[in-house]
Amino acid sequence: MQPVSVVMPVRNEEKHLRAAVARVLDQHYPGDLEIILAVGPSDDDTRRLADELAEVDPRIVVLDNPTGFTPAGLNIGVRHASHDVVVRVDGHGELSPGYIATAVALLDDTGAANVGGLMDAQGTSPLSEAIAAAYNSRFGLGGGGFHLADTPAGPADTVFLGVFRKDVLLSIGGFDETLHRAQDWELNYRLRRAGHLVYFSPDLRVVYHPRDSYGALISQFYSTGQWRREVADRHPDTVSLRYLAPPLTVLGVGGGLAGGLLGLALRIRPLALLLAAPLSYLAFVAAATAAMGQLGPAARARFPLVLAIMHLAWGAGFVRGLPD
Repeated sequence: MQPVSVVMPVRNEEKHLRAAVARVLDQHYPGDLEIILAVGPSDDDTRRLADELAEVDPRIVVLDNPTGFTPAGLNIGVRHASHDVVVRVDGHGELSPGYIATAVALLDDTGAANVGGLMDAQGTSPLSEAIAAAYNSRFGLGGGGFHLADTPAGPADTVFLGVFRKDVLLSIGGFDETLHRAQDWELNYRLRRAGHLVYFSPDLRVVYHPRDSYGALISQFYSTGQWRREVADRHPDTVSLRYLAPPLTVLGVGGGLAGGLLGLALRIRPLALLLAAPLSYLAFVAAATAAMGQLGPAARARFPLVLAIMHLAWGAGFVRGLPD
């Protein structure tokens, strides 16, 4: 089997790093393998833990990522990689059995520059279970292919994480370090524009552990919306109805609520009818919650708020964009 370099940009990942590295080593990949941990400045013991893991296993290399941002860490790891196949893994992700071997075989079989698969979100508490359910649902993120287990294998706009040909990755300039989020989507866009194949396979599955607080979820999705707006501004041809749905929802719900309440206060019936917009959105959230058949009672109780946060925080970030 071809030798591979696993690149992991990590920051504040003390809770999940040991499991993520163990899952890579448990692949028992038959070829040579190295794990490059590009560690950013952390508020926990991520660096100490990374150094301990490297002391135990010589296949693990620890590098500094001074900025702490994901694309910079990825580029540091890719440039340091000893092998021609680069496997991206996140510090809070866990590879499914046989992931690396399957991905390497797919690279050979398809001729793709990047292959990837499913983000299998899994929670460990009622709140994170609700967040994971929203990630894995068509209602949560609009049906992005790598979130849905029934997406068929084939060419894709983007995939989760990815297994790359290093030479192709370097030929297009690597990850854009000016994009602190959405850099994977933008990279796959440039790969496709350069004539390379991005290939999705549901056989490639990565367990993802979502945030476990409402505040962290709001911050994550607001920031993601801002950066997705930045990508849309740079590449207008990437804008689709799916990405416009959250900002249109924010404008519709916000405008409808403000206009409707003003109409009620002033007894202006046409304005009051604008309340139909937020009420329709509430009905949608209720219907989506009812459709989540496998959620336990505690997670189901949290699901409506989780879904609304995902939609409205992402949409508000998209409307606001990045600060000037």
